[in-house]
Amino acid sequence: MKRVTGLGGVFFKADDPERLYGWYEKHLGVRREGQEAVSFNWRHADDPQKPGMTVWAIFQKDTKYFNPSRSSFMMNFIVEDLDGLLAVLREEGVEVDPHREDYEYGRFAWVMDPEGNRIELWEPPKR
Repeated sequence: MKRVTGLGGVFFKADDPERLYGWYEKHLGVRREGQEAVSFNWRHADDPQKPGMTVWAIFQKDTKYFNPSRSSFMMNFIVEDLDGLLAVLREEGVEVDPHREDYEYGRFAWVMDPEGNRIELWEPPKR
């Protein structure tokens, strides 16, 4: 089974996300679409017809979205079979959050690494 197939996103906390988004836009050209996160669009190397994206987002410093991690960042990894991977990870002793979220843009689950960093796993919809 394939495990992680790509980097789906990088998220981090800031005291003033709006100001920081402005800094990244002005100095590095990293621009959001409206008030949403930044999306870097790309094509899969093994299937150029298949689109993909990596999201880059800044969260308010007091967000609960990264809990129970105390880290100031969270990575999102793309997976092909979320349920299958979670079953394998549980068998391997990885801490798996029982919470799941399903949207039209994919399914999400979370695990913790040994240092207490929350990791988001994302299974995009099949196209």
